[in-house]
Amino acid sequence: MMDVSIVILNFNGESLLRQFLPSVMKHSGEATIYVADNGSTDQSVALLEHEFPTVRTIKFSTNYGFCKGYNEALNRVRSDLYILLNSDVEVTGGWLSPIIRLFEANADIDAVQPKIRSSREPGKFEYAGAGGGFIDSLGYPFCRGRIFNRIESDRGQYDDECEVFWASGACMAIKADAFLRLGGFDEDFFAHMEEIDLCWKIQRSGKKVFYTGRSIVYHLGAGTLTYNHPRKTYLNFRNNLSMLIKHLNSGELIVKIPVRLVLDWLAAFIFVLKGDPSNALAVLKAHGAVLSLLGNNLHKRKALRRKYPRYPKRNIYPGLILLKYYFKRNRSND
Repeated sequence: MMDVSIVILNFNGESLLRQFLPSVMKHSGEATIYVADNGSTDQSVALLEHEFPTVRTIKFSTNYGFCKGYNEALNRVRSDLYILLNSDVEVTGGWLSPIIRLFEANADIDAVQPKIRSSREPGKFEYAGAGGGFIDSLGYPFCRGRIFNRIESDRGQYDDECEVFWASGACMAIKADAFLRLGGFDEDFFAHMEEIDLCWKIQRSGKKVFYTGRSIVYHLGAGTLTYNHPRKTYLNFRNNLSMLIKHLNSGELIVKIPVRLVLDWLAAFIFVLKGDPSNALAVLKAHGAVLSLLGNNLHKRKALRRKYPRYPKRNIYPGLILLKYYFKRNRSND
């Protein structure tokens, strides 16, 4: 039996903990539950101490962000399996068993994601993860059940178990030795895309990322920043390009990065046409940040390629998800 630890990273999430933590405690008897508090200024810690005394609390004096917050927290947790769970996730009865069973059945699996539905619209998938994550040949991420902002209803079309490219950071189960061996999350990302980067490293190391539709959780989503917030746009565009610089082969870099830059500028122009200059500016700021981080990312790239020179491409969509979505008008994965 694997030793399982659920680790919830919290920052000023008093109301979310009060709403969602009871389901985690009720349905996670196999696991030890931790809340890592990222220097909250609300009553989160007091709430945990008085209303959830059996939950183990890890306290930080400052907000480290998602990436460093989890890195710091998991370095303090001794377990076989970490389950990284957002504070705005409601779990369901029996949710852990299919996840644990996958790890026990296949030693090559290093990370697993359950089916993620929306708390707001329970019959639909949720943006951050849905039915398992993939990327296309230019590095654009998408999910089964969610392409860009188009979200499918759950009709049982993703009730399977299959290998995917990335598992959502909203609910990711990962072997402790894999997380620590691969260096955890890239702390320069702060938040967003870090789980895709880590899952890419898992695959470079010869291991697999899986999805199981037999485990279901409900995610509120956008609890910290709305999905169209300029800060989120900035982090997504910056981190996505940084990730590609770290992982793409040399020939791919030469061809794909210029194409991505042009498409990003097109995205910025579309933001302007929609009357959203703040998000347009966020894209341009992201490019400036990538330029300033280039030396650092090239150093990481060199170290990564020295240790894991190749990566499998079986879970990368060979075409362009943009073309499929906008020109072929195919807005689902089924």
